[in-house]
Amino acid sequence: GWDGPSSKRVRSPHPLATTPCPLPTTWKWQQRGVWSWDPPVVPLSPVLFHGEVSFPGSQSRSCLCRSADRMLYHRRCRRDSDAYRFEERSPSFGEDYYSSRARNWRRSRGREQHRARKYQHYCRKRRTRSCSSASSRSQQSSKRSRSVEDDKEGHLVCRIGDWLHERYEIVGSLGEGTFGKVVECVDHARGKSQVALKIIKNVGKYREAARLEINVLKKIKEKDKENKFLCVLMSDWFNFHGHMCIAFELLGKNTFEFLKENNFQPYPLPQIRHMAYQLCHALRFLHENQLTHTDLKPENILFVNSDFDTLYNEKKSCEEKSIRNTSIRVADFGSATFDHEHHTTIVATRHYRPPEVILELGWAQPCDVWSTGCILFEYYRGFTLFQTHENREHLVMMEKILGPIPSHMIHKTRKQKYFHNGNLVWDENTSDGRYVQENCKPLRTYMLHDSLEHAQLFDLMRRMLEFEPSQRITFSEALLHPFFTGLSAEERMLCGRGTSRDLSR
Repeated sequence: GWDGPSSKRVRSPHPLATTPCPLPTTWKWQQRGVWSWDPPVVPLSPVLFHGEVSFPGSQSRSCLCRSADRMLYHRRCRRDSDAYRFEERSPSFGEDYYSSRARNWRRSRGREQHRARKYQHYCRKRRTRSCSSASSRSQQSSKRSRSVEDDKEGHLVCRIGDWLHERYEIVGSLGEGTFGKVVECVDHARGKSQVALKIIKNVGKYREAARLEINVLKKIKEKDKENKFLCVLMSDWFNFHGHMCIAFELLGKNTFEFLKENNFQPYPLPQIRHMAYQLCHALRFLHENQLTHTDLKPENILFVNSDFDTLYNEKKSCEEKSIRNTSIRVADFGSATFDHEHHTTIVATRHYRPPEVILELGWAQPCDVWSTGCILFEYYRGFTLFQTHENREHLVMMEKILGPIPSHMIHKTRKQKYFHNGNLVWDENTSDGRYVQENCKPLRTYMLHDSLEHAQLFDLMRRMLEFEPSQRITFSEALLHPFFTGLSAEERMLCGRGTSRDLSR
């Protein structure tokens, strides 16, 4: 009889084999201590031996049939082994274990042994890592109080009344996102002042991004200690059991949140003028000091105080909220990049992304200018200028609203799949094509009033939305634009002038 799984098999050349065989070797079997060149004759399905497949079958079956069986059962049986699951998790490992030549599977003893050794090493390493991580967790748990815990996504579980860093008492929640959460705290080390504490997830990539943001915020604070340039100031930072925490001055709602709560009613033109002037003032400071924000959008522009009055609009027969104080701060420097640092290919949120980023032509400080033009339009109309989530459609919308893309940009881009003979490839007979045709008009057709100040705003936006980055207006030039002549002396005084210094050094 056959011992089943206790049988051993050893690969060895068959000294009597004279007919051609697609496999270079055959199997030598040992049953109850007796060696045989023929496999056991038993009516069984293929048997798994330590993660590999054995093929018991009839002696009369040809080598070609056995090869076909082996190929047939290979995927079905091999997937049940731990070694196979390990191989699936590690794409680089095992890729040369099976190679196909003339549709014949060939095995190498050296590769098989190497695979076994590497899998054993993986198991030992996993056990060691598990033990070390358990040890580190036990040590960490002894350092942190029993009330400190993380949820399954890495967020710090915190409640009102909890204390962090023996200094910050949580009194409320301000929001939560993919990066972590923001809570309102009382800083007992600074006269019980109120602060916003940004608590980053206990996840490696978010922790590293927070360190980069802290580096930028520290350099901004060094150069702008009096906060003349309207960037949100960091008052403190610390690591709380794997969570990077950043303390900021407590501000109001962001400009998008206020717009949303006001049923997307646009901001009045005088408020847009003051907000735009402050935004240009803050971004000029960053650009003069070799720093590009790269992620400008209404969500990252915060009101200092978001108190409002409720007014009745007779024309629209509805109530509207009117912000009392339009002083703002620029926030979220997690993606900010110095001129000398590596520039990633894709930056900016989709609706505020400039054409040079979509076409992968490289980007610099003018990408912030484009985003600002999109933001001002959203403040003016209550909706985004480019309402899309796809590159080709985004480029088509740009051409419909701003005119044709310059030919030299088309010739330089690697994204030639969007073009044919220098023209965008776009089917206007599709639903997307009809939507763009019906909803995207030249920029000036979006003006609500045909007056001088409205025309001045649209002239400023058009100069910010130039396709060619080198042709876009700079923030220094924008501050001198006629649109801002209507600002009062008091509104201008709120934006003090600073010196041009390099933050990156």
